[in-house]
Amino acid sequence: MKSLTSLVSTGLLLAGGLLLSGSASAKEISSVDVAEHIAIESTQLQLNGAGVRSKFFIDLYVGSLYLPSTTDDITTILDAPTSAVRLNITSGMITSDKMRDAINDGFEDATDGSTAEIQTEIDAFMALFSDEIKEGDQFTLATDKALGVTAYKNGEAQATIEGEAFRQALLQIWLGDSPAQGSLKKAMLGR
Repeated sequence: MKSLTSLVSTGLLLAGGLLLSGSASAKEISSVDVAEHIAIESTQLQLNGAGVRSKFFIDLYVGSLYLPSTTDDITTILDAPTSAVRLNITSGMITSDKMRDAINDGFEDATDGSTAEIQTEIDAFMALFSDEIKEGDQFTLATDKALGVTAYKNGEAQATIEGEAFRQALLQIWLGDSPAQGSLKKAMLGR
């Protein structure tokens, strides 16, 4: 198993070569303009679907899924060579601690409680959410079967975390059998 330092430093080198951009807005959800396309490196991804993650009637974030081509088939999405999940924070109620707790719960649900195999990667990922999170922040989680997951905050690359098992578990936080929110999963699938 690779050390945390190796994972993060390798990831930062790889992330430096990625280009992340957005294009015209496809639609507005909960006062967030959701881009119709984003480009990661030389790969153009299109909006598959987007929706709101809410709790106790409060919109917390807008979650968007970007793919090479639209589909609502989970297997096709998980097998796609590249994809991206974008989270636009819409509530000041989301703090770094609450985000880390939610991510931890998401990985527990996505792996049926079997996180041991990817715990080093989860720890590296959780460290990316130690800085203050505020309303208006945007996180883009670009997944690549060859590279892993590159996390961006407000368009700036934070790190790349390697590992296919980690990449699959991350996507299943929103798209798995026990997603963060059923209605958000449906919206991200474009249903």
